[in-house]
Amino acid sequence: MPRSVQHDRQLFGVTLALCLIGAVMVFSASAITAREGYGNGYYFLIRQLLWIVLGIAGMFGLMNTDYRKLRQPRVIFTALSVTLVMLIAVFFLDRSHATHRWIRMGPLGLQPSELAKLVVIFYLAWFLEVRREPRGPGVNNVTRTLLPAVGTVLLMVGLVYKEPDLGTACMIFFIAAVMLFIAGLSYRYIAGAALAAVPLIYIAIASTPYRLQRVEAFLSPGADPQGHGFQLAQSLIAVGSGGFTGVGLMESRQKLFFLPEAHTDFIFSVICEEIGFIGAAIVLTLFAVYGWRGFVAAMKAPDAFGKFLGIGITAMVVGQALINLSVVLGLLPTKGIPLPFISYGGSSLLGMLLATGVLLNISQHADET
Repeated sequence: MPRSVQHDRQLFGVTLALCLIGAVMVFSASAITAREGYGNGYYFLIRQLLWIVLGIAGMFGLMNTDYRKLRQPRVIFTALSVTLVMLIAVFFLDRSHATHRWIRMGPLGLQPSELAKLVVIFYLAWFLEVRREPRGPGVNNVTRTLLPAVGTVLLMVGLVYKEPDLGTACMIFFIAAVMLFIAGLSYRYIAGAALAAVPLIYIAIASTPYRLQRVEAFLSPGADPQGHGFQLAQSLIAVGSGGFTGVGLMESRQKLFFLPEAHTDFIFSVICEEIGFIGAAIVLTLFAVYGWRGFVAAMKAPDAFGKFLGIGITAMVVGQALINLSVVLGLLPTKGIPLPFISYGGSSLLGMLLATGVLLNISQHADET
């Protein structure tokens, strides 16, 4: 069969569109805060644009690099080792916002947990392909497949959780679960893992006051609107204030020191307020197209490595978007999960663009024999 030599233009287009929307909305949501805090209303926009340029450069590089060159064991284990070293190194560096999540490099900062998501995807894609070969032990072999695969993932999850960053830790586990399911993991193992996760998540929430308060605010958002429920209440006010067409770009009232994290985790609230239902529908449509094209690229990949890689990347982007939107709309408890390509944050943006570059390269090899 003839092979496709072009990348998926729809996937490429929606990625650039999301980045453009993100840059515009980051400026809109942060200009006043930046001017008050840093004396420059363009402070966050300039940094976001810098990360977009770096990320797109990396995306083009990976888009033109055969993804199969990345499945060599020395590449996989080097990336895995470097990521683990960075995840451990953050505990020996200065705390930022009461957490150990960042490696500072002058004015820029790198969050290793964001890169850990991509590294886990590469590791599992390579590992599961090897285990599913004709002479391999199979996906459901406990000692030769599940223990090495899940053990590595749990090591990453544990380090990220201790930063602490429960949201990203759960995201890494979710991505791994999707990839294992697609690879053919038995339902009994999936059910067992789900049951085992329930008490662990309960302990993680109940043992940490601020997490418990977020859950209580989610269950009873009106019980403490000036305290623990303040952020969710302000988010819902912003979403409801936009109506069908919004109040106008740059005209949000909630971002004026009412809505915390307006340019990061809750930027979708500002989109809904300023551009209304129309803006929200555009963002949702773009993520839906990304998920559809990512799934198509994965299913048409010429090998199992490409298939698992594509599924993992698509699950990461779309899954994270759904979680962020659910938090903003009060469908899930508040958690620090950024909206891919749109929220302010260099590490997340860089990781998403690099992952998309790989996905675009997979799409170039669709139907290859």
